[in-house]
Amino acid sequence: MKKNLAVFYPVLLAVLTLFFASNAHATNGMNLEGYGPIATGMGGASMAYDNGTAAMMNNPATLGLMPEGDRLDAALGLLGPHVKTANGASGESSTSSANAFYMPALGFVKKSGRLAYGIGMFSQGGMGTDYSADSFLAWGSNEKVRSELGVGRVIFPVAYNVNKDFTIGGSLDFVWASLDLKMALNGAQFADLVGPSFGGSQTYGTASGSMVNTLGGAFSGGFLTGLNWARFDFSDDSAFTGKAKATGFGAKIGGVYKVSDALTLGASYHSKTNLSDMEANGATLSMNVVGPATGGVPATVPVTGKIKIVDFQWPQMIGAGAAYQASEKLMLVFDYKWINWKDEMKNFKMSFTADASQLSPLASGFGLGGQFMNATLYQNWKDQNVFMLGAGYKVSPDWTIRAGLSIANNPIPDKFLLPLFPAIEKNHVMVGAGYMISKASSVDASFTYAPEVKVTTTMLTNTGPVPVTVSHSQTNAQLMYSYRF
Repeated sequence: MKKNLAVFYPVLLAVLTLFFASNAHATNGMNLEGYGPIATGMGGASMAYDNGTAAMMNNPATLGLMPEGDRLDAALGLLGPHVKTANGASGESSTSSANAFYMPALGFVKKSGRLAYGIGMFSQGGMGTDYSADSFLAWGSNEKVRSELGVGRVIFPVAYNVNKDFTIGGSLDFVWASLDLKMALNGAQFADLVGPSFGGSQTYGTASGSMVNTLGGAFSGGFLTGLNWARFDFSDDSAFTGKAKATGFGAKIGGVYKVSDALTLGASYHSKTNLSDMEANGATLSMNVVGPATGGVPATVPVTGKIKIVDFQWPQMIGAGAAYQASEKLMLVFDYKWINWKDEMKNFKMSFTADASQLSPLASGFGLGGQFMNATLYQNWKDQNVFMLGAGYKVSPDWTIRAGLSIANNPIPDKFLLPLFPAIEKNHVMVGAGYMISKASSVDASFTYAPEVKVTTTMLTNTGPVPVTVSHSQTNAQLMYSYRF
């Protein structure tokens, strides 16, 4: 029976992964503040002690610290972001309705002698918002404005006890990413991307390609005299995946060293991912224009085609930490993590290629079929430094209580903050508890509160630059059931 279960559970994990490839919301940039309720109950620190199968997302070497036998963890996470964007000039405000993201996670590890190995599925992170069609962020397009980026992993970890004090570990990760995007740009924002030919300065990004050239010709020829707004739209409205998808691989390596009976040190390196471009057919690039070609009445030109999110990658990360067993009941933990957002979030690049045949008479009339547009939105994120500290106290043989704190910097420069991607959270306060139901099974839970962060940026509008303030707070929870056999 035991051998059958050991074969069955990894197969079950792989199947469930296909159904539960859910999205997540930003905490440390786009990265979750912690993985597994044992770690998130103690500030997210996880580098130097046994924190269950979530170790394959943290430091895979700590899998070697688990006792002999098999362990299955099944967890469910709830992320509750609260995001609001306010226009300082008009007094308008809009609250994102994307306030609940559910994330299942599964992990199975077998420890036999010096070797531990297994398989797992975890959400890595992401970000997203959902503003109503009457929000000022729709810029008069009367359509919803939303984003939903999710990244997840199927992980194959292994750990080896070199000796009684030193353990090494690593993992090969299959990574997937998906994105829904319904983004509106007002005329001034679009003109800024195009540059001087449209009266813009390319301060916040660039737009180029044959489609831009054709539009420029229509304006210089007097056929068009104004552009009110433009939109990029691709969304499958699924709660679990986005319309544009990509897959690839990543890897981790780590080590744990037991300095003494009380003190353990650990460190891990997470590689940059190698994801393909995210692609989606059936995307739409719409422009609301006016001029002699539209009879002097504003008209929307929808252009259908294929979208690519070019070279989106999850950054490399380095983590190091310590666990100190201060007494039989009390453990103290501390971690530091460096996240290399600077290299991977310098630009957000999209490439749109129009279908050869267009249903819109205006799109066909302007000859937009088969043409392309490359758009880049400057991001210029900074690297993020995260400090995590926490404690676990064994109240009784069955009960453990936990608490912790995570402190980080906001990686997004104020100038380039987009209300669709408000990954500005910095600090997190965490509490948790664990209960041993029996020698074989246990339950762990954690709760995280991220205090509100407010950032004011300047946004271009058709009537001039205006101050826009984005506020973001968050409450997250995780629940995990563990079975040992």
